[in-house]
Amino acid sequence: MLKQIKKKKLGLAEVVSLAVGTMIGASIFSIFGVGARIAGKNLPEVFVLSALYALIVAYTYAKLGGKIISNAGPIAFVLKGIGDNILTGTLSLLIWLTYVVSVAMFAKGFAGYFLPLLNLPVTNISISLTEVLLILFFTSLNFFGSKAVGRAEFYLVLTKLIILLLFIAGGFLTIKLKNAVPSFHPDHLKNTLYASVVFFLSYMGFGLIVNASENIKDPEKNIPRAIYISIAIVTFIYVGVALAAIGNLPVQRLIEVKENALAEASRPFLGSFGFILISVGALISISSAMNATIFGGANISYSLARDGELPEIFERKLWFKSREGLYITSGLSILVALLFHINEIASITSSIFTIIYIVVIFSHYKLADRYGGNKFLILFNLVVLSGIFITLLFYQFINQRPAFYGTLSAAVIAFLVEFLFRKIRSRNFKRAKDREGNRLTS
Repeated sequence: MLKQIKKKKLGLAEVVSLAVGTMIGASIFSIFGVGARIAGKNLPEVFVLSALYALIVAYTYAKLGGKIISNAGPIAFVLKGIGDNILTGTLSLLIWLTYVVSVAMFAKGFAGYFLPLLNLPVTNISISLTEVLLILFFTSLNFFGSKAVGRAEFYLVLTKLIILLLFIAGGFLTIKLKNAVPSFHPDHLKNTLYASVVFFLSYMGFGLIVNASENIKDPEKNIPRAIYISIAIVTFIYVGVALAAIGNLPVQRLIEVKENALAEASRPFLGSFGFILISVGALISISSAMNATIFGGANISYSLARDGELPEIFERKLWFKSREGLYITSGLSILVALLFHINEIASITSSIFTIIYIVVIFSHYKLADRYGGNKFLILFNLVVLSGIFITLLFYQFINQRPAFYGTLSAAVIAFLVEFLFRKIRSRNFKRAKDREGNRLTS
């Protein structure tokens, strides 16, 4: 029996593919044109800066993820660090909300590639209809269930990487280097900083690694390795794609076709074949990311937030324990997709994730003596990440007022819901345990 369990564990390659697949599906296809609008020709530098921000969070996830083995992921870290309180509960609800807005972002990204590929009219009505039908389709798929295997995900990610590597190779053959030279004008540098905090979400997929820690072979070694390897791979892909796109298509054109920017960027060197290839790759990538988000994380997070417990393992049978979580997640995702533009959704996603990361890093600071980590470095990371959050809020307030109010509303609503749950239902996390049966609360 033990051998059978071990065989079901995810190896390093499968774990890396899970993270890489989610990261690439989350941004490079969906919001590439948004980055071009904000940062212009400095887009490659944006991805480098965002990668550095990701490494700040990765340090904490790598240190704690290999030692606190629980599929609860960041909630397990926070429970260990600051205990069971209203902040912990609010954080669990915010984690669920990140899945809601992520699904909305995927739906918008899908519509942006789907309609032009089929030569269908791109109107507000057609975009909204595509978004709604897509979310409903994957909601139905989740209701009946399906089997997902790490090996299948590995080949899916491999296919996406091959498509993007072809894009990079073809783009570099015809690149106009003068188009890719960064601008150091103060306004451009300011916008580069803004874009980097928005595109912080481009790397957030590595967090899924700790959410599967109970199912990973030799987690103490493989979790840190998988986190850093996945960030390195994705950084290479992002920077390469950005250089190929900026070097072959005028920035203004990328902005005009922001919904399917990569497909248009492939035309100068791959022609119509490139447009079709990238569009199909985008649809596959976004669909797989959306399915994974609805099918797993959203339902687990809502179940955790509603029932006040942390599931022992992400088994399919447990995902339907709180079936209403599936409906509420999908319904709110449709609402977000219809109310906000894709750049606003991306910004809200980044800000909510950053709130979560700040609390997780603070928890690491308190746990450093027990689980490892340089306290000075952790404190430095906490200050930097807080600065990123303030910068992001400032950018939203100046340029994306709906996103600013969306971020504040998400935080306030999560706090109020948690407050009411604790008052009315005596909600708590005290039953939560990790894989070894140890309580996660201090």
